[in-house]
Amino acid sequence: MTVRKCIPWPDKRLRTVADPVEMITDETRAIWADMIDTMEAMPGVGLAAVQIGVMQRLAVVDASEARGQAVRMANPEVLHSSVQFRPHDEASPNLPGVHARIERPRAVTVRFLNEAGEVEERDFVGLWATSVQHQIDHLNGKMYFDHLSKMKRDMLIRKARKFR
Repeated sequence: MTVRKCIPWPDKRLRTVADPVEMITDETRAIWADMIDTMEAMPGVGLAAVQIGVMQRLAVVDASEARGQAVRMANPEVLHSSVQFRPHDEASPNLPGVHARIERPRAVTVRFLNEAGEVEERDFVGLWATSVQHQIDHLNGKMYFDHLSKMKRDMLIRKARKFR
């Protein structure tokens, strides 16, 4: 298990749709383990494989207070979203030093391949739901700031450049 380096914005991989995972292998589990180590070192509540330059549809999320409850997902997709939205300050280690308040559905039902290679459907609420949606965005080549107006997005990116 290793803490991996997050690729910096504007690396084109962050705008590329990740490849589907055909089956869960020991290599997949090793990538997930590295992702969890990387997420904990940030510290953060989620990480998508593309953030560390692995172009596979893999994500981990752990929004638990105690930690150690990471959900490992391959090919996650949102099946249902609540109509109620929840605002949250989001950030990314790929664009350090900035954050923005993003509104996303408060709850989602997600289908994914779990660590055993089985299809699982799970409901996520609150911060868990926010993080899952954030990671799925990454897997689809989107960044959290894509949810902002062009003016707010441009201001955020300028601020991030100054931070570097």
